[in-house]
This record gives sequence, structure tokens and C-alpha cells, in this order.
Amino acid sequence: MTLLSSSRVVVVGGTSGIGLAVARAAAAHARVTIGSRSEESVKRALAELPDTVQGRAVDVTSPASLESFFAAAGPFDHLVYTAGDALVRGPIGDYDARQARDFFDVRLFSALTTVRLALPTLNASGSVTLTSGAAAYHGGAGRLLGSTVSAAVIAAARSLAIELAPIRVNAVAPGVVRTPLWADLPGDARERLFASAGAVDAEDVAKAYLGFLDQDHATGNVAVVEGRSAG
Repeated sequence: MTLLSSSRVVVVGGTSGIGLAVARAAAAHARVTIGSRSEESVKRALAELPDTVQGRAVDVTSPASLESFFAAAGPFDHLVYTAGDALVRGPIGDYDARQARDFFDVRLFSALTTVRLALPTLNASGSVTLTSGAAAYHGGAGRLLGSTVSAAVIAAARSLAIELAPIRVNAVAPGVVRTPLWADLPGDARERLFASAGAVDAEDVAKAYLGFLDQDHATGNVAVVEGRSAG
């Protein structure tokens, strides 16, 4: 379903980082609704976006909140899910099952709940784009949870592409992206990470999402967006 001025795009997690960049890019072509857990973050994002963009608070870990969000948003054509809490890094020796469940909850389990609850109002000729990570293909010390959840999102997208057809389901897998996700790192350490990982800008990643929205055929695909292959 080509992205038109009459198209409606819902970006869950659309108030910062990649999600905000996707919302801004999509708003140049279509009508956009953003959602995020914090009402304040929604207000801040709306102040940066065109006046045509709408936004509402939504807690992706709450089915009731998601149901209310989609009921208020009304019928729409494209769902983009970019919600995700801070990254969890560490060796297997520090593995904590509760922390792992919390990490997977927003990035995977709540993504699937979001898709399920979006279906009643999602256009049958529309699309779903999930967010994975290039870590699915790299792995490495300290990347256990990030790599595992990223791979799981890709597997989910490919399964849903078959189950939900003709709705198209794809995933974008960014590498390290210059977003507030890394704000807790000291400035020097953050810049060293960006340099070593070939960090990309959120606006460049957003183009991959729009590519999946603005066509009629690709489904079950993954777009990897990173500055260079990570070791």
C-alpha cells in the first residue's frame, strides 16, 4: 500500500530516537499518530513535529492501555513499533532472569501484543514494521540479551508475514544509532562507541522504515542499517 497523503501511520514508541525520526519522515507524506508511555514525552515530541501529527500516551505493557490507544486512533494503514527500554549489556556470569524478562517484555512480548490489538483497526492491505537490531547477526561478549531479543523479533516478523498476509510484516535491524538511548554513557565514552561502531543517524534509519511502508510487495524481510559490520 503506497504511502499517500490519505494514509494513516501509527508509530508506537514515536517520541524519541528512531521512533521520532520515523514519525517526522512519515508526516511529510501521511497522517501520523504517535504513542509513548509518558504524556510529557508525547507533548515534547508533538512540539517538534508538524501540526498534523497526533499523539497519545500508551503503556505497551498494558493490554487495556493499548486497546484504548487503538480505539482512539481509529482505522489506520501502517503500524511501526519502535518502543524499547535501555539496553542491557553484560556477561553470562551476570545474567539475571528477572532483568532479562523485563528487557524482553517491551522489545518482544509487548510488540506482539501491540500487533494483536492493532489488527481490528489495521487495514488488511497495510503493513507492520517491527524493530530488531543488527546485534542479531553479530553477537559477542556482553551482547547476549540484545542479540537474542533482536533475533527473536526477526523470527516473529517472518512468521507473522505468513500468518497475517496480505498484511505485510517486516523488520528493521539498526546497528548503533545516535539517539538518547546512549545518554547514560559519559560523553567521551559515548563518542568512542559511536566512532568504533560506525554509528548512524536516526534519520537514516527512518528511511528504511519508510521504504517498507511505501510499497506493496516486500514482506518477511529485514533491513539492516549500520555504518559498518560489527565484530
